[in-house]
Amino acid sequence: MAAKAKTLHDAFYETLKDVYYAEKQSVRALKKSAKAAEHAELRSAFETHAEESAEQVERLQQVFEIIGKPARAKTCEAMQGITSEMEEDLEDFGDSPAADAVLAACAQAVEHYEIARYGTLKTWARQLGYEDAAKLLEQTLEEEKKTDALLSQIAEQINTEGSEGAAESDQAPRTKKTKA
Repeated sequence: MAAKAKTLHDAFYETLKDVYYAEKQSVRALKKSAKAAEHAELRSAFETHAEESAEQVERLQQVFEIIGKPARAKTCEAMQGITSEMEEDLEDFGDSPAADAVLAACAQAVEHYEIARYGTLKTWARQLGYEDAAKLLEQTLEEEKKTDALLSQIAEQINTEGSEGAAESDQAPRTKKTKA
């Protein structure tokens, strides 16, 4: 018996389940990052986006309703990889001057993934005639872009602040070895 050909609707639903999982993981990662962040503005950005992400999860539930499918999460391997890398980086850099810079970089990896997925979902929703879903996905996409821009701005401050002493220690005098 031949398998049913997969459609764009199938791809939309599978990707929606993937993003639903990813967004739920993002909420957890943002809360953990907020606790770990030393830089006040970075901590605040994480806290704000965690709240925003919780609203995005609710929006995704609305999209599931619009397409007449149950809101189910499907394990997102990409998000698992990104959050696993964040855990490693927190362990490696947690007590270092670079910790906040690393946290911001990890958060931006999440944002970039989400921007890619929400852009795709918005386009597919329009192609499938789900205008209301497309509007909800567009709203989330714009929030993700805004958060990414904010993280870039904060990261530049953190990287500048964190690198001030590094240049001096990297420039320590080196002794030349001479042949006797």
